[in-house]
Amino acid sequence: MPFINVKTNASLTKEKKEIIKRRLFDSISIIPGKSDRYLMVAVEDGIDMAFHRDSDANIAMVEVKIFGGSTKDAYRRLTASICMILSDEADVSGDYCYVKFEESKYWGYNGFMF
Repeated sequence: MPFINVKTNASLTKEKKEIIKRRLFDSISIIPGKSDRYLMVAVEDGIDMAFHRDSDANIAMVEVKIFGGSTKDAYRRLTASICMILSDEADVSGDYCYVKFEESKYWGYNGFMF
């Protein structure tokens, strides 16, 4: 039950957003036990953001929320993948990209709780 939310100040074409989503769907399996079957992805572009007092550079804030938990190594590898995707597709340098992980003990879906 993962959810990946990408927020960036970069202006992305619909095609670029679809490529980012597809690549994120492919990357979620880095987390043991997670697959793209239940992954939900949002890509929000053109957001008014600044980092290091710089609002001209492309930047991104990515939130990864998962049911349960995983290991620091898996999170490290997924962070590397996310940063590479955003570098390739949105011209966001890795040092201008934050990735936040949030583990959830409770997750609802289709009217019931896991």
